[in-house]
Amino acid sequence: MYMNDYQEKTSETAIYPKDKALEYLALGLVSEAGEVAGKVKKFLRGDYEVLPREDLEKEMGDVLWYLAQLHEVMGLAMGDSAYFNLKKLNARKQAGTLQGNGDDR
Repeated sequence: MYMNDYQEKTSETAIYPKDKALEYLALGLVSEAGEVAGKVKKFLRGDYEVLPREDLEKEMGDVLWYLAQLHEVMGLAMGDSAYFNLKKLNARKQAGTLQGNGDDR
C-alpha cells in the first residue's frame, strides 16, 4: 500500500474531537510510540524471552495511524514527508554529517 493511500484511508476510522485534532493526534502519537518503547524496554529488561514482534507490529501500526492523521489535518502528504526525509538524510550522508547534532547539519 502506498503511504498517501494509507493516509487517506485512515480518515475512515478517525473519530476524535475535530476542534482539538492537533492536540489529540500529537498526544496519541507519543502515547503509542511510548507503548512501542515500553515493549522494547521490557524485552531488554528480560521480561520477554523473545522480542514480541506481533505486539510491536500492532503498536507501530497505531503510531502510523496517528502520524497519517496528523499529516491529514495539517494538509500534508506522508509520501512527501518520506521523500523529503530521505533527501535530507542522503544530503547529510554526502556531506559526512549524518551523525551529530542539530537540524541544519
